[in-house]
Amino acid sequence: MTDTAARLSVIVPASNEAGRIGACLAALAGSSWHLPEPPEVIVVENGSTDGTAEVARGAGAALEARGWRCRVLEAESLGKPAALNAGDAVAEAQARLYLDADVTVAPDLLEAVARALDTSAPRFVSGRLRITAPESFASRAYARYWAQVPFMAETVPGCGLFAVNAAGRARWDTFPEIISDDTFARLSFAPGERRAVAAPYDWPVVAGFPALVRVRARQNRGVAEVHTRWPERARNDDHRPFPLHRKLRLALGDPVAFAVYSSVALLARLNPGQGWSRGR
Repeated sequence: MTDTAARLSVIVPASNEAGRIGACLAALAGSSWHLPEPPEVIVVENGSTDGTAEVARGAGAALEARGWRCRVLEAESLGKPAALNAGDAVAEAQARLYLDADVTVAPDLLEAVARALDTSAPRFVSGRLRITAPESFASRAYARYWAQVPFMAETVPGCGLFAVNAAGRARWDTFPEIISDDTFARLSFAPGERRAVAAPYDWPVVAGFPALVRVRARQNRGVAEVHTRWPERARNDDHRPFPLHRKLRLALGDPVAFAVYSSVALLARLNPGQGWSRGR
């Protein structure tokens, strides 16, 4: 990396995200940054039909005004892993942050992540996850309970936002064609190699009970796929125990959220489904 290169490359795959990419980039533009080299942002528009690229270019003006480079690449509809690979191919920094287009970051997150990656040891870094929900009764209830599940609350899941340094990115070549890129990346690291910075980011769930079931089924398939195709990575899984007494305490404290979450989880197992659905 040269003296003029970005310290951090932020890669944002985006497919039909015209309604969300503006807020994502605006949050990046509002970041505090006190490090010598500015970050770069690479939006990889992936076969959109809703003007995502145009919105991204417009929102990217605020990044350019700060002296940050913002590029919008337009690619064919090849899927998210191919979009990530396209961003990787042109990224200037050795440290990479992969960000979903519907995620918004707190002002201090980018710099905190960059500092956490500044080590020769392999690192997987994310922020403090805040699960948000649209104006949907089922989605809000689901999000309340899901946020308290030990895996989400006590580990570094990297949902929608994860970053790796040069030593960490060397753990794999290109992203494989896979359902869950964040699971694949997270399980490329032992639990002790993962870090969560205190700065938060907002990660939304989908709206409505049927959509929650479809997405949960897809998430289940994604985790199972990594465990099946890369059993050596499965050994890095750190799902925390969820003892019955804790479940009961959460259920008594918010019975509606418990009922919605349990119903979604059960139906997703009974109907694993196939094909694509929005990742949240």
